Amino acid sequence: MNDILQYRPVTLDDQPLLRERLALFRGKNCDLNFMNIFSWRFLYKTEIAQWKDHLIFRFKADGHVAHMGIFTPVDLEEILDMLVSEAERDGYPFLLMGLDEDLIPDIEKAKPDYFIYEYDRDYCDYIYSRESLETLAGKKLQPKRNFFNRFRKAYPDYLYRELKEEDFDACLALDNRWIQHEDLNNLQSDENERTSMCRVFDNWNRLGGTGGAIFVGSELVAFTYGAPVNDYVFDVCVEKANPEYEGSYATINKEFVAHLPLQYTLINREEDLGIDGLRKAKLSYHPEILLKKYVVMAKHHFKDGKVR
Repeated sequence: MNDILQYRPVTLDDQPLLRERLALFRGKNCDLNFMNIFSWRFLYKTEIAQWKDHLIFRFKADGHVAHMGIFTPVDLEEILDMLVSEAERDGYPFLLMGLDEDLIPDIEKAKPDYFIYEYDRDYCDYIYSRESLETLAGKKLQPKRNFFNRFRKAYPDYLYRELKEEDFDACLALDNRWIQHEDLNNLQSDENERTSMCRVFDNWNRLGGTGGAIFVGSELVAFTYGAPVNDYVFDVCVEKANPEYEGSYATINKEFVAHLPLQYTLINREEDLGIDGLRKAKLSYHPEILLKKYVVMAKHHFKDGKVR
C-alpha cells in the first residue's frame, strides 16, 4: 500500500518521541500513555506515522480502521485532509478517536462544519486530584478512609513497597484469583488484559513501569502499576487486590498515590467501560474531571444517520 502517511508498527523505540510530544501537548488521555499503546498493540494492530509536528496512530477498533493523534493547530487542515483522503482511497469511513475536547475548536477552524463529534460515557477517563486520593480527606471520602483504617487495624504489620520484577509471578497468580472472584463472564476480555499485563511485565524496565505492592506476611494481597501520560498526569493502568482482605483496594490505591513523585498532581484511573460495578467504584472516589474523549466522523460519510 502506497500510504499518504508512512506507517510502521509501534515499537519500544517510539517511546521517547511520544513522551516528547505529550510534554508539549499537555493532554490527559490515558489512551496516549505509551505503556497502553505498546502493551495493547497485539489487539489493535497499532501503527505510527509522523508528519511535521503531528504524531498519528492507525489501529483497528471493533474491526474498523481508526486514527488517533497528537495534533497541533499548525497545519491541522492539511493533516486532516490527508487522513480523510487516505480513508476514501482505501475504502473505509474516516474515524478519529480519543480526541480531546479542547481540540474541537481548532478542528472546526481548520475545516468548518465538516465533522460530527460524539463521545461515549463508557469511555470517559476518570481523573482525580492527587491530594484527594492520597489523603482521603473530607466527608465524601469517609467510606474510603473507613476501609483503609479497617485494613490497617486488621493487618497492622502489612508492608507496602515498590513493585519488583520478582513479584510478577505472584501478580499473575493474584490476577487469576481476581478473575474467579469477579465472575466477569467475559473470558476474551480477561485474556486480552492478561496478555497486555504480560507484555508490560516482559518489558518493565524499558517501559519505565512504576508500581506498588502490598504484602501481609509473605502473601501478595494487592498490586498496581502505571506510567506517566506527561509530567503532571499519571495513568494507573492496572489495580488488582484480593477481596478476601477487606480494605485492600482502598489501601493499595492510597499507598500507591502517596508514593508517586510529587510532580504528578492528577491521577488518571481510566474508563469504566460501561461496567456497573466499575462505574460505581470509580465514582465513589469523586473524580475531579470526567474526561470526554470524542469520536470524530466526516459528515459526508453519512446519509440518513447511517454510514455509507
